[in-house]
Amino acid sequence: RTCTKGTMATRHLTITCSVVVCLFATAADGFAAPSPVPGTQPIASDGRRDVLRGVGATMGAILLATNPELAAAASAKSRTDGYAVQRSEREWAYVLSGQQYNILREGGTERPYSSILEGEDRPGNFVCAGCGTPLFESDQKFHSGTGWPSFALALDGVEVEDVNPVQMSLAGAELRCRTCGGHLGDVFLDGKLFLNTPAFKSGKRFCIDGAALIFKPGDGSTEVYGDTPPPTKSASLPSFLEPPKINAR
Repeated sequence: RTCTKGTMATRHLTITCSVVVCLFATAADGFAAPSPVPGTQPIASDGRRDVLRGVGATMGAILLATNPELAAAASAKSRTDGYAVQRSEREWAYVLSGQQYNILREGGTERPYSSILEGEDRPGNFVCAGCGTPLFESDQKFHSGTGWPSFALALDGVEVEDVNPVQMSLAGAELRCRTCGGHLGDVFLDGKLFLNTPAFKSGKRFCIDGAALIFKPGDGSTEVYGDTPPPTKSASLPSFLEPPKINAR
């Protein structure tokens, strides 16, 4: 998968921090956890994990930190052969927007917080922007703080890259649309870090590029394309900095 250095580094940093936190949560098993900071989600301590597993995970995180190309290694599997929906690259470039094509067909990675779907919380379904295959349901969506739409579970339309358990634990696995082979994002096994979210129950975090998705609201209203940027918030001055109002005579 080809990713810009900045966005890949951000996703990689999330993985590294997650694994390191898991180590400390495990090593501290039996000790009282500190009170969470208001407004933040505390890290859960899982006594079933032993210290050796945490040490191994941390060593892997250090390896990834010093070799980021390992986390960005591309899958050798074709994005066309064996999939039900097939088009030539020229046809894909015609039917998809530039950003959709970069994500779905070239395995690119969008900038965090660049998709309107990161903040989408309405009931509905998320489908593939390339072929319309249902991929995720809104009740599995949660805010991970990474800047990409995140889900705890996927529908059958999502294909998970077949990787060995070590790579799955440390670097995650690529996700594709099972119908057209389009790149969607990656799945990581750090769901337990997100308390009070569906990911805490599933143990997984499906980190998705919003441009690969189209959101279909449950009420039948207009579809939302994930390559649409989020609305910009108008900057406003605090009341004490606003100029005095002049009343017209």
